[in-house]
Amino acid sequence: MNDAPVPILMYHSVADAPNDATRALSVPPEAFAEQMALIADLGLTPVSTADLAARWRSGRPLPARPVLITFDDGYEGVHRHALPVLAGHGFPATLFVTTGWLRGTHHTGGGLDTMLDWDQVRELASAGVEIGGHSHTHPQLDQLPGPALRTELTRCTEIVRTELGAPPVSFAYPYGYSSRRVRLAVRAAGYAQALAVGNGLARRRQGPYALRRLTVRRSTDPGEFERLLDGRAIARTFARDRALTKGYALVRRARQVRRKAIRTRV
Repeated sequence: MNDAPVPILMYHSVADAPNDATRALSVPPEAFAEQMALIADLGLTPVSTADLAARWRSGRPLPARPVLITFDDGYEGVHRHALPVLAGHGFPATLFVTTGWLRGTHHTGGGLDTMLDWDQVRELASAGVEIGGHSHTHPQLDQLPGPALRTELTRCTEIVRTELGAPPVSFAYPYGYSSRRVRLAVRAAGYAQALAVGNGLARRRQGPYALRRLTVRRSTDPGEFERLLDGRAIARTFARDRALTKGYALVRRARQVRRKAIRTRV
């Protein structure tokens, strides 16, 4: 079935000794290797973000038991630790890069731990990892005025095109936050699909610019990981996250109202 739910796994750092800023979302290398082995043992078929979206868009059938493996931000451990495991299984994946955080010419600061450089990104791309966009400086995009939003998107696209020779076609919203205005801007910037968070399974009916993902943490044990792949007990697993998200959404909405009122007065 082409509208069958698909687990999209969201990783960040893969590291032995992450710093305090990334620890909660940093998966130990041995745990990542075990998780990829479980995907292989269960007979799941990893696909890239672009492939999944293209199949849903065209109506072509999905492979047997599809799963997406995605990484956000661009931490160095994706190259050091994750790539050898992915290559060993022949698994595709998608890396969403925050271009201003990566080491090299375009660096603006802000990276939370040791980040990839562009030579490593090129090696990942050559090994079959799709490189997507994740903005230039990782802001909350729905809090930005129009010109700043467009700059975040176009700067990211231009840098990836310059460094890799082709523009990114998939995008992931920093912090998972988007709005109709942000989604339209992402589409206008040339992205064909975009991923949120949502901590739920992705479905075709969510639309290509609001596909949900499942957060993989340092605390995700083997049993929980298998339940995520099977789509079992997801609501219970992420109940605390959803409560926190709802509370923070109220705070962010109040900030938006205040900013709008200030701009109106000015």
